[in-house]
Amino acid sequence: MKTEQNWPVLDFSELQDTLETLHQWIQIVGKIRLRTMPWQNHSWHTALYVSAHGYSTHGIPYEGRIFQIDFDFEHHKLFIECTHEETLSIDLRPMTVADFYDELFQKLESMGIKVKIHGSPNEMEPAIPFKENTINRSYDPVIANRVWQAMLKANGVFNRFRSEFIGKCSPVHLFWGAFDLAVTRFSGNPAPLHQGGMPNMPLEVMQEAYSQEVSSAGFWPGSKDFPVPVFYAYAYPSDASFGVQKVLPKEAFYNPEMGEFFLKYEDVQSSKDPETALYEFLQSTYDAAVNTSKWDRAKLEKK
Repeated sequence: MKTEQNWPVLDFSELQDTLETLHQWIQIVGKIRLRTMPWQNHSWHTALYVSAHGYSTHGIPYEGRIFQIDFDFEHHKLFIECTHEETLSIDLRPMTVADFYDELFQKLESMGIKVKIHGSPNEMEPAIPFKENTINRSYDPVIANRVWQAMLKANGVFNRFRSEFIGKCSPVHLFWGAFDLAVTRFSGNPAPLHQGGMPNMPLEVMQEAYSQEVSSAGFWPGSKDFPVPVFYAYAYPSDASFGVQKVLPKEAFYNPEMGEFFLKYEDVQSSKDPETALYEFLQSTYDAAVNTSKWDRAKLEKK
């Protein structure tokens, strides 16, 4: 399947069924990485990454070997590679979450990779155990490719934005909990204890993830409860004046209920220069966060 050079159109009504199935599939793969990677601060060891053809775990150390799981949305396969083993694959096709789960773990077992994961999804309701989920079974290759291409475009802008910060900054992560692509900058200062609130997410995980002051931004393809793909930006903790700061582009807005700035994906996709529009959003929302929270910018940014 040929990759488009322009930012793809995303209509959530077209995305929903495939997106909900993919979300379950990437949770399964993400949980495998969670159980096999050495722990990293803020749960960075759990994340997936945008790759040349889809999403990837990158290399995972395992008993003196390395294995890697890759979603390929051009050839519509899941590849499982491991040192000294033949590469195995699963055809990405309409199939239940339960069938995907069984096929993946059978192939891992055949390669000598024995992993046990928490068998239910996080950050979603209802949390049907993967082995029992015969509801989510949709896979449209055109939609899957389109969602990946949108993340591929965002990934490039996020990485350019990340490069200009010399303080602690996360890689550009694909977090499987909410199915969002995110990049986070840190002030170097501790943050107040987070109160949690995400469904099926342990409080201690949330508290460690937000143990330091952050300015974070990302892309989220939407859900049935919020059926609009968006870019978002927030600060933790945030000053009371954060939400009244002027941000760019003009289509961006603040949502008091969520405590975040949003920019609809369609406003970026349809603009004359999507990369510049998104970059302006990242930079101006970061400015809003650090100016109102009084970060020491001289120590954190390139001069």
